[in-house]
Order: sequence, then C-alpha cells, then structure tokens
Amino acid sequence: MKSLKYTVIKTKKQYNEYCNVLEELLTQDKKVLSDEIELLTLLIEKWDAEHNSFDDLNPVELIRALMEENNLKPKDLIEILDLSKGTVSKILNYHKGLSKDTIRKLSHYFKVSQEAFNRPYKLVNEKNKGKNHN
Repeated sequence: MKSLKYTVIKTKKQYNEYCNVLEELLTQDKKVLSDEIELLTLLIEKWDAEHNSFDDLNPVELIRALMEENNLKPKDLIEILDLSKGTVSKILNYHKGLSKDTIRKLSHYFKVSQEAFNRPYKLVNEKNKGKNHN
C-alpha cells in the first residue's frame, strides 16, 4: 500500500512541519503545486480550528498574541502588511479596522483562518476617546 505524502495533523510538531512545507511551496510555481498547497492549507486550518482558542480574542488581541508568540514588533507588521507605521499603530490601538487585504495578509502570514480576523469588535472613536473601555 502506498503511503500518503500528507495525513491529518496529529501533533504540534507535524503542524509546524506542514506550515514550513506550505511556506516553501508558496514561494514556488503555484500553478503546478496548487493541489498540494490547497491540501496543506486545509489540513493546517483543520488543526487551527481544533486546537486554537481564538474565539475568545477579538482580532486586535489575536494580532497581539500572534506577534508575541512569533517575537514580532509593530515595525515587523509594517513590512508583513505593507502598511505605514501610522496605520499599523491605528489598528493596534483600535482606531482603524482591518481591511480585507490586511485580513488576507495576516491569515497567510500567521497560517490562521481569515474568519479569526474577520469578526466585529469595537473601535475607539473621537466621542469616547480617553474614556475607560472595559
């Protein structure tokens, strides 16, 4: 019996290996490898859905948690998202929402489903700026 190249992810180690393989494949000819990329993406998203408790985090808290987990600073997000320093600051301080393009880039970079970043959350507006938000 022929062994499968990829299987359902069962360990964090296997998850990390698949993330690395996917990242490598994404730098190559996507047309030739599209089925393999699609399969790995599905397997990784399945693991994420079952093992990450992102449901209790709003999108900004999630970004901050992922930044901490990956030892990233706001200046790293500027490069990852191709945004200005001011825009990244506004996003991280609840003054600006996430665009579809930003959500796609975050999802791709952190290997997290777009839905995790595409949830409603409150922004600070001029009227209540400076008030305590709990």
